[in-house]
Amino acid sequence: MRTATTVEASGGASWSEPADFVVEAEKLGLDICWVAEAWGSDAPSALGYYAALTDRMLLGSGVIQLGTRTPAAVAQTAVTLSNLSGGRFVLGLGASGPQVLEGLHGVPFARPLRRMRETVEIVQRVLDGGRLSYSGAEFTIPLPGSEAVPMRLSMRAEHRVPLYLAALSPAMLRLTGEIADGWLGTSFVPEGAAGAYFAHLDEGLARAGRTRGDLDVCQGAEVAFAPDEEALGAMTARRKKELAFSLGGMGSSTTNFYNNAYSRQGWAEVAAEVRERWQAGDREGATALVTDEMVLGTTLIGTEAMVRERLRVWRAAGVDTVRLYPAGDTLEARLATLGRAIELVREVDDTP
Repeated sequence: MRTATTVEASGGASWSEPADFVVEAEKLGLDICWVAEAWGSDAPSALGYYAALTDRMLLGSGVIQLGTRTPAAVAQTAVTLSNLSGGRFVLGLGASGPQVLEGLHGVPFARPLRRMRETVEIVQRVLDGGRLSYSGAEFTIPLPGSEAVPMRLSMRAEHRVPLYLAALSPAMLRLTGEIADGWLGTSFVPEGAAGAYFAHLDEGLARAGRTRGDLDVCQGAEVAFAPDEEALGAMTARRKKELAFSLGGMGSSTTNFYNNAYSRQGWAEVAAEVRERWQAGDREGATALVTDEMVLGTTLIGTEAMVRERLRVWRAAGVDTVRLYPAGDTLEARLATLGRAIELVREVDDTP
């Protein structure tokens, strides 16, 4: 398995801390660094800066959100970052959700599947270097009724730009299998992944005449090492409120893709009640409903032996790239956790 992580440029105690983390992560042998874009810092600005600080590892937008830029602007960004980094850029796209798109950007969230397909088609046409002329249900370029004629970028893509889609819903998973080079997943339980995720990915792959080997399955989870069972219990307890927030506070009052993903993997009743209590303002009650099994099933938290075994399970389930979110209160602690996790991934890969 390849190793990856995700950072947010505004996610540290200072703006220099994530940059220092990226530089040191490359020295540890990390393969890919994804840069997040939620409602904090944007991804492309940081990616350009990190490209200047690194030499080897791939850098990806994890993810650029649909609706925040036109498809042509996404393509311009992809070409620019790819050329600047010497071909080390990976384009990650995601539909985001109604709270961010409508609440922050003031653009409709409606029809994300169709917008994703058309965005990818337009981006690919721009990357191919021809004049852009497109007529779809969501986008028509050039603008109808205007005096404009089809245009092409004044620069060319010097390298191929791999495309990854962040997907949780069955429909978006099928689209990912059909058109993407990789899948950026989360809320992953390997024991329930066949029905919740892979069945839909495989359906999309079959539509395009492709196989699982044509798709990089990139799954992410927090990694943390506990010295003993008592410490593990404390670590698990601290993370229950974070999971309760994902199940109850992410998205809007009616749309929460994380809650849906957990529901499809065997926790439908608990997920629904967590969301109900969180939305009602009972944060402690919602947190109390989250079980140890829910935390440990979707993370890489445990003793070294436990994490090593979970990595084997992830690999057997079909994960190609493991995206590690290292725990730690300081930069040094997070890097130490990341370094040990990378070593464990290599150990697992070296054993049958």
